[in-house]
Amino acid sequence: MIHERHTIDCEPAQPGYVGAYLRVAGTECAIIETYTSHALPHLVRAVESRGLRKEDVRYVAVTHAHLDHAGGASAAMAAFPNAILLAHPRAARHLVAPDKLVASATAVYGEEHFRRVYGTIEPIPEGRVRTLDDGASVELGDSVLVAHHTQGHAKHHLVLHDAATGTVYTGDTFGLVYPHLQRKGTFAFASTSPTDFDAKAALASITKVVSLGERTASPTHFGDVTEVAAVAEQVQRFVEASEALVVREASRFDTLVEVTARIEADLRTLFDAHAKAVGLELDARDLRSLELDVTLNAQGLAFAAKKRHEGTAG
Repeated sequence: MIHERHTIDCEPAQPGYVGAYLRVAGTECAIIETYTSHALPHLVRAVESRGLRKEDVRYVAVTHAHLDHAGGASAAMAAFPNAILLAHPRAARHLVAPDKLVASATAVYGEEHFRRVYGTIEPIPEGRVRTLDDGASVELGDSVLVAHHTQGHAKHHLVLHDAATGTVYTGDTFGLVYPHLQRKGTFAFASTSPTDFDAKAALASITKVVSLGERTASPTHFGDVTEVAAVAEQVQRFVEASEALVVREASRFDTLVEVTARIEADLRTLFDAHAKAVGLELDARDLRSLELDVTLNAQGLAFAAKKRHEGTAG
């Protein structure tokens, strides 16, 4: 049986930022990650360009329910009529009944921005959803995909182990590895976006990915990584540095705005030092591309510091 893997760039306006993966096994396939509903044409094109039909998509899988991973799940399920959605049990409930997810994002971004960026998110029929417990597996052709729960970035996160191709689809568990930042060697960092950052769990999840022993990790941001050990080491260091910021700010918490600003400044210094350590000079494009990650990481760490402070105070 033919086994193929293909990376799908879901945001051509910003190449190498967010991807999905097409896994082909003979006459059927799986799509892993969906980005937003606007990415659907790219998913369909990837399937059809391999000589497959929409009806041949057996699974649509999401690593977690954050909108840059699962925002296009309902559109994909509508387009691929035979597909079953694969998700962590905690993520699945948000996709079957997305009202709270949509309301929360709309409250943050505003309705116009939400529609422009994320499109439409509809409920997915429960009968078309399969939840994956830790260690659960599904068959694809003559191969098997195994789910491993990996907390630290999100409580509802999983990775998919694809032994037949020597790959682990890692979502955000194994960091962000943007292609344009690899020009001097490996440059990877953790995502600590709101609201579930847990350093101990994140480090355990990174160790879990490495322990699977595969030659390739495939983060959603972005593309295949073969320097697995180097990425693991860098992401681990970033998690440890992030935890140090949480500990510091939890001990002197004043306001969420001020804590976020301090952490954001420290993260800019951290990114710059990380780049210099690998011989990378961050240019204007690099800094622009990292701006959102710095902001989101700071917000996530500030939220963690607030929870830690309130727990200590209580």
